[in-house]
Amino acid sequence: MALTHPKYSVAVVQAAPIWLDLDATIDKTICLIKEASAGGAKLIVFPETWLPGYPFHIWLGTPAWTIAKGFVQRYFDNSLAYDSPEARRLSAAAREARITVVLGLSERDGGSLYIAQWLIGPDGETIAQRRKLRATHAERTVFGEGDGSDLAVHDLPGLGRLGALCCWEHLQPLTKYAMYAQNEQVHCASWPTFSLYEPFAHALSAEVSNAMSKVYAVEGSCFVLASSSVITQDAVDLLCDTDDKRTLLHAGGGHSVIFGPDGSPLGHRLGENEEGLMFAELDLGLIGVAKGAADPAGHYSRPDVTRLFFNKTRARRVEHFSLPSKDATPEDIAAS
Repeated sequence: MALTHPKYSVAVVQAAPIWLDLDATIDKTICLIKEASAGGAKLIVFPETWLPGYPFHIWLGTPAWTIAKGFVQRYFDNSLAYDSPEARRLSAAAREARITVVLGLSERDGGSLYIAQWLIGPDGETIAQRRKLRATHAERTVFGEGDGSDLAVHDLPGLGRLGALCCWEHLQPLTKYAMYAQNEQVHCASWPTFSLYEPFAHALSAEVSNAMSKVYAVEGSCFVLASSSVITQDAVDLLCDTDDKRTLLHAGGGHSVIFGPDGSPLGHRLGENEEGLMFAELDLGLIGVAKGAADPAGHYSRPDVTRLFFNKTRARRVEHFSLPSKDATPEDIAAS
């Protein structure tokens, strides 16, 4: 019996969050989820730290300046906790729209923040809550890090094998290989706005970042849905209080893309300042054709020469245990 391959529509977000306003950005998120579903999409992908917007302030001034301007407190307070009414609104929106959501967010857990992606199923239930393995450069002044359990690919009915990474995780060869080795078919790449340090840092440019997404598609022989946000002039004015800061951050920066497993571009791209959704049709049958030429974790690998050691165990900062009492039986000890 011949295999059948899912075919379905996807939507990739290119839009501006309401910077440092969690509730307003959730309202906008729900509108985009409804729009994607109305357009026939079964999957929607959002940018990195879409909620409550990427913390560009950390690249613009000193830590003391970010505290004095109130950015540190506001960013913490407007980050999303999973056990909150705000999170339940998002779960309900996915359920009502019957769509799978990959949402980029700043996750608040206790007193710490993490760059996260929340995968929500069309029933509103959580598929996964992953964290960026290591925050990049200045991001480490704000965010903690994930662990090997966050490099996971999920087999989803009707969608295929789906995984997700954030931003410069796509620059890490071993991180990518860990995903390829799990036979990922649809990859959700969350990126911030591509207008920081332009034109001073080419490595942060849309050209380089979109090249990473394209190479990921070809290397992994998978579809890549790469979502980036737009930054508005209002947000620039909020974040930049001096002329020198305004030379570092500019309005625009939206460069969302979708690539097929051979690296070919899919869907109609939006303008740099344009907000909206990119739609594309995926045919997972194309993956077998691409992998027939080169499967990096399969027939095109040489494990006798190079191989990856991959620790998928979740890291626990506290391990709870108790010592058996003097009256404990062998059964009690075995059960402890």
